[in-house]
Amino acid sequence: MQVSQTAEYALRAMAHLASRRQEEEGTRAVDLADEVNVPLAYLQKILRRLVVAGLLESRKGHGGGFRLVLPPNRISFGQVLEAADGAMDAGHCAFGWEDCDPNHPCPLHPAWSRLNECISAWAENTTLADVIGPKAQARRPAAARSRK
Repeated sequence: MQVSQTAEYALRAMAHLASRRQEEEGTRAVDLADEVNVPLAYLQKILRRLVVAGLLESRKGHGGGFRLVLPPNRISFGQVLEAADGAMDAGHCAFGWEDCDPNHPCPLHPAWSRLNECISAWAENTTLADVIGPKAQARRPAAARSRK
């Protein structure tokens, strides 16, 4: 399974924002782009989608920037992926058949369906809180840690 570049960038940005204490000022898009190594113009489009989805808030002015709307343990990867790319395509056929379903399955349909179920369960049950523990913090680049 491969997630799109947009979805990967959205997860990077959200994980980084989740790692910051919520009482801190917001993070400016230009700083976030640098910290998560995403082109600024591309990241701004992604951040707008995340705001529209209700996962981020954006404030202008001094102390402004982007912040999570909910605590990290209430934001699932599935929500982030859906906001970034739209609904995950669970109906995609591994053989590319247009009419692949349980009544007319392709040779991979049973295994492919189980894989899609596992991915969907993972995305819905994994939250930003799952990736911001002490071990994740220790792996942050030194430049990002020094900005804290």
